[in-house]
Amino acid sequence: MLVAALAVPLIGGIVSAPVAAASPRQLSGPATEFTVLTAAGQSVGAAVQAVRDAGGTVLKTNTAVGLITATAPANGFVERVSADRSVYGAAKATSIGQSPKDRSTAKPDAVEKERGSAKQRPDKPAPAGMDPLDDKLWGLASVRSDLARTVQPGDKRVKVGVIDTGVDGSHPDIAPNFDAADSRNFTRDIPTDETGAVVDGPCEYRGCVDPADHDDNGHGTHVAGTIAAAANGFGVSGVAPDVTLVNIRAGQDSGYFFLQPTVDALTYAGDAGIDVVNMSFYVDPWLYNCAANAADSAEQRLEQRTIVEAVTRALNYAYGKGVSSVVALGNEHSDLGLPQPDATSPDYPAEAAHDRVIDNATCLSMPTEGPHTIGVAAFGPSGAKADYSNYGTEQISVAAPGGYYRDYFGTDLYRTNENMILSAYPENVGIAEGNIDEAGNVTPDGEALGVQKAVAPDGRVGYYQYLQGTSMATPHATGVAALIVSQYGKASRGGFGLSPDAVQRVIEGTAAQTPCPTPRTVDYLDEGRDASFTATCAGPTSFNGFYGHGLVDAYSAVTHGSGYVRG
Repeated sequence: MLVAALAVPLIGGIVSAPVAAASPRQLSGPATEFTVLTAAGQSVGAAVQAVRDAGGTVLKTNTAVGLITATAPANGFVERVSADRSVYGAAKATSIGQSPKDRSTAKPDAVEKERGSAKQRPDKPAPAGMDPLDDKLWGLASVRSDLARTVQPGDKRVKVGVIDTGVDGSHPDIAPNFDAADSRNFTRDIPTDETGAVVDGPCEYRGCVDPADHDDNGHGTHVAGTIAAAANGFGVSGVAPDVTLVNIRAGQDSGYFFLQPTVDALTYAGDAGIDVVNMSFYVDPWLYNCAANAADSAEQRLEQRTIVEAVTRALNYAYGKGVSSVVALGNEHSDLGLPQPDATSPDYPAEAAHDRVIDNATCLSMPTEGPHTIGVAAFGPSGAKADYSNYGTEQISVAAPGGYYRDYFGTDLYRTNENMILSAYPENVGIAEGNIDEAGNVTPDGEALGVQKAVAPDGRVGYYQYLQGTSMATPHATGVAALIVSQYGKASRGGFGLSPDAVQRVIEGTAAQTPCPTPRTVDYLDEGRDASFTATCAGPTSFNGFYGHGLVDAYSAVTHGSGYVRG
């Protein structure tokens, strides 16, 4: 679900000044990485000195938002450094120097890889002008990309940043549109956490930094394929098949997204001339960052305030540089205006989570609830809100195809892979997950999950997997945003682009307005979900909590969007 000028006050009722820290205590514990945020109006240099005075060692700085990466003993550093007036706050990131015990595949996501006794439906011939597997992409047809590309398939000058777990730049459907020169990896693999629990597992590359065209999770490559897989007569095509993809990696192999890489990715997007970024994640370790939750320690509260402020600054920075930020609403089946209790945070390190009641006025999920974001909910092939999708009029902008495995209850289509979203799958991940064997064949397990293999006449091989989630809905909207920039963007100051406000007006103004269901309250008990999934849709057809301004529509956007460009 990938997270900001500088002295902007925080939203959601959170105050922008940190609570006074307790008296500093002695430093102790293993070497740990921290992110330290410079206070508004203070120099980064002063905050750097504060880090050193508090017993830390500075590793790097992000001057765009005043965020400093430092190492220090695990205990006592936050209180010491936060006592300095030049520092807004600090957050613990990761422990350093652990050795892996075994290999972990990924941060679990029961929604995106829902398992069951899936049935396969017979293939249909591919429509003319589309790629061979596009007949399986109901989402592509839903957003009318097949029609839009006859008018505007995308402009190579438009760059889409995938802030995710990485992008497999060698995949045959990604490679034609992949910009290796502009791609960056802002993460370092973390073998285990401070408890010894496996996080990313053994490092695949010396130095524990993966190349900028590598994805050892699969999430980012899937997202990239939906946005802009090339229409090259092979495999699948994306919503905007002629735009440029840039990997701006902020996610770990395991699927965690920590503060420093996320901020670095966003500010880089602004500096590198990226037009649109896709963010299908929340910033770990807190699903909701609360200003003063009674269940959290003083250090944890300060950490959460720091995350909100740093991501806010990064989002504002990217916006000021012309970047449109498209974000996933999340998979917690929650009205974001009435959030449910959170029992998952902090999700790092292992066994750290505790129960928390979430106060909507003072708790924010980032970057979803940050400024200048286009929030995307998910629906299934029937048009129904996906059971897992977050919703609510507070954060939603539009809805897009995200997959809904349990759609069509009571029919033969129920619990079929084709209800989900098919997109690019890195071969290395497929082998690690047991869905592809070492000879390159799809295994029986892979076949049950609907994994597809395509072979080109020249021998190139591409693989594709089904996933679902608001993570899959967001790239459909991102692809439409990229087409909007392609159609209405202008050359200026040596570049090419369109203001983020104009992009949002067009994508919302041309969306297909969709009313709430009747009755407005929907339960998912027949589908096997409990009562916590029950959702009530509020609002009129023009804007409501399930569909926002409507279903994203690529064809309408490129043919009828001009009236929304100027507002």
